[in-house]
Amino acid sequence: MNARLVIAAALSLTAITAVRARAQAADAQSLYNDNCRKCHGVKGTPPKTMKEKFPKIATFDAAFVASHSADSIVKILTKGKNEDMKSFKDKLTSAQMADVAAYVRELSAKKAP
Repeated sequence: MNARLVIAAALSLTAITAVRARAQAADAQSLYNDNCRKCHGVKGTPPKTMKEKFPKIATFDAAFVASHSADSIVKILTKGKNEDMKSFKDKLTSAQMADVAAYVRELSAKKAP
């Protein structure tokens, strides 16, 4: 195969992968905004009203990420947490929950200086 053709194919694959990653990230953000933002806030910090209503509500910061893997976040989304957080198993697919979990973990990185 021609070397230029191989390079072009590799660049195309890289571009496609980057586009898919951006689309997946946008979908994850949209899923988060639709399902989590009201309680956990746009950037993972719950609004004052939610903190008053649910004192144990999670803030998605470095401490949260350090103690919660993506799998554990998916588990919480699937089963819910105590009586305060409902399960999303009937609303989100497993893949969508995994995307939201990855997005939640990214929120703490966005807060870092």
